[in-house]
Amino acid sequence: MEIKCCKTHVEHALDKFVAEVKSYPILTELSEIEKLSTVCDYCEEAATYLVANE
Repeated sequence: MEIKCCKTHVEHALDKFVAEVKSYPILTELSEIEKLSTVCDYCEEAATYLVANE
């Protein structure tokens, strides 16, 4: 499972991940290039973080 999120929605993404996967995720900051082309899964803002299990 991967969730791309902005700074506003990072806590929601972490909560959702734990609720669905039942394990703790790895929170990674996206590179500057990835930030330009990736949008948040919850809004239209640029994504800052990747919440994933790998």
